[in-house]
Amino acid sequence: MSVAHVKAGSPVRGRRAEGVGLPRIEDELRKQNDRFSAAVENMSHGLCMFDADERMIICNGNYISIFCLNAEIVQPGIRFFDILQHSVDIGVASHSAEELYAIRKPYIDRAKPSTYEETLSDGRIINISHRPLASGGWVSIYEDITEQRRAEQELKEQHRRFDAALANMSQGLLMYDADGRLIVRNERFLELYHVTPADFPLGMSHRDALEQLARLGIYAEIDIDGEISKTAACLQAGEMRSTYRHLADGRTLLVVRQPMSGGGWVATFDDVTERRRVEERMTHLAHHDTLTNLPNRSMFRERLDQALGEATDLAIFSLDLDRFKAVNDTWGHPAGDWLLKCVAERLQRCLRNETDVVARFGGDEFVIIQFNPKGAGDAEKLAKRIVDIIGKPFRDKSRDMHVGISVGIALSPDDGRDADTLLKNADMALYRAKSEGRNVYRFFEPGMDAMVRARRALETDLEAALRRREFELDFQPIMNIASGEIVGAEALMRWHSPARGLVPPDDFIPVAEEIGLIVPLGEWALRKACTVAAGWPHGLRIAVNVSAVQIKSGTFARSVISALAFSGVPANRLELEITETVLMDESDTVLKTLRQLRDLGVRIALDDFGIGYSSLGYLRRFPVDKIKIDRSFIRDIDNRDTAAIVRTVIGLGAQLGTTVTAEGVETEAQLEFLRKEGCVEAQGYLIGIPSKAADFARLLESRAGIRQSG
Repeated sequence: MSVAHVKAGSPVRGRRAEGVGLPRIEDELRKQNDRFSAAVENMSHGLCMFDADERMIICNGNYISIFCLNAEIVQPGIRFFDILQHSVDIGVASHSAEELYAIRKPYIDRAKPSTYEETLSDGRIINISHRPLASGGWVSIYEDITEQRRAEQELKEQHRRFDAALANMSQGLLMYDADGRLIVRNERFLELYHVTPADFPLGMSHRDALEQLARLGIYAEIDIDGEISKTAACLQAGEMRSTYRHLADGRTLLVVRQPMSGGGWVATFDDVTERRRVEERMTHLAHHDTLTNLPNRSMFRERLDQALGEATDLAIFSLDLDRFKAVNDTWGHPAGDWLLKCVAERLQRCLRNETDVVARFGGDEFVIIQFNPKGAGDAEKLAKRIVDIIGKPFRDKSRDMHVGISVGIALSPDDGRDADTLLKNADMALYRAKSEGRNVYRFFEPGMDAMVRARRALETDLEAALRRREFELDFQPIMNIASGEIVGAEALMRWHSPARGLVPPDDFIPVAEEIGLIVPLGEWALRKACTVAAGWPHGLRIAVNVSAVQIKSGTFARSVISALAFSGVPANRLELEITETVLMDESDTVLKTLRQLRDLGVRIALDDFGIGYSSLGYLRRFPVDKIKIDRSFIRDIDNRDTAAIVRTVIGLGAQLGTTVTAEGVETEAQLEFLRKEGCVEAQGYLIGIPSKAADFARLLESRAGIRQSG
């Protein structure tokens, strides 16, 4: 609506205009009216002016627009009450005209500026400011503050949520502004550090906070200047920075600093004491033998490869206990385990210094690296000391155990410049020591070919054994712990040699892998296992062990598909058990083949989980369907630390949606522990021993009969 103009011809008080002065004044008056009208119309707010009789003098278009008024009705001279009634008539007002007038009247009558808010029927909120005029009447300014109120409410809600999030965070939090001053601090931070709000007031600097933590004795040692400069460098680069803080009370906190887009940063504090202990324990177990706590094969190879890379002279000792089997047979495996621990301790005492390394490869096999020996003489002194100390009786529970030790020695660089050659030659020297009466030591000699000939004989017998069908499969049942039902079985290869008798898999499988015979042998085992499983009740799975050599052969996927097609067994009933050494392979062939088979529905199980390598890393590289906890963990499950690891693995499987199977379950106590912790499956002598296909079939029939009768 146009603003009412002051009449151009109105008389002007004061000195009488004469001559041409009057037109000039009128022209100036028109210009002022135009300027006033333009100013009022271009206001961002609504404006309405009333005289002392409560009649409108002027209003602008924004006033008409805000209240959706009819510009033909709202003209200069209209009464204020009539405007209110008009707003009621068109449905804009949320009250009657009388109520609106009663609300506004006190503000109008007040002889001083006043402000209040009015909510319209459509929910809009209008801020109304009254300003009295000296000549009577008033001016009202109208501003639609709906969006402002909504934004304020959203900000208030955002603050509420932020405060709730801060109060319920499991992590401590500090927030610094762009000047490095503390602006936010949650309660969890105070709890973690056992401090009060007065210790860390808002406004303190990053340096102040670090100095306070040091002053309170929370941080025993900290380089404050270095810490500040490192944090500044990361923030300037826009990078997150994580630091482990070891507190004086023994706890470990993970401190993560994250830069904010507007400057400043957020620091979070998480108590990772228990997690770090478990991680350290897992890392330790990945590189150490669980029984003796000595370095395992993986860690030994790392140290050996490192030493060879530094061109260091070395002596490699391959050790094997004599008469150890007799100890196990006479007093049982617990006595054998105790003896192995004692042997490990004595071997460590034999070493000259902390540099030399003794490791356990498994069973009663140990290996030693002697660094920088002064010729064969130093190595011989150590060998004599080992033979002498291990030859002394081991007393346990008032009984003496007598074992000896055979030692094979290879010297670097004369007997080899790489790890495989040195270990092989030390093993050959060990074989000579055992063949010459045991409890002795022998150095490697180039003429030691007896073991090579024996090895070749074994290879020849292996190749003939496949043609003569001397191999068989035994089947060990796998049980669902919750239901107690047999859900499948693992196929275990057996070699019955007419000349050699029953040859342990650990003796012939590695040889078969090295000479490539594992590929046809594995194909036979796979087809045979699937054929047997085809006769089992629907749903029972068959697990078959496969090696990296098979998978890398290039024909493995085709062999699996062929075995499934030949037997008619669905792909989801076949489980391929691989070890971590398979996933260690960096070639694309292995992972591509495994993914191809998994896409077909074949299940992949990670066998011997947790021994020798970094298991968690391989789970990230290739998600498997099943994790099999190695029997060594189950055997030592009474140990608190081992139980914690087993519990962690079971929990990990649950989080990943991966079946967890415990191997080597031999007692009800072990099974009950696994059941309580939620382990899915169990396998071991308590569930059932490896047996022939017919015996396993009868086991299934008997269990089915029990279910029907029950």
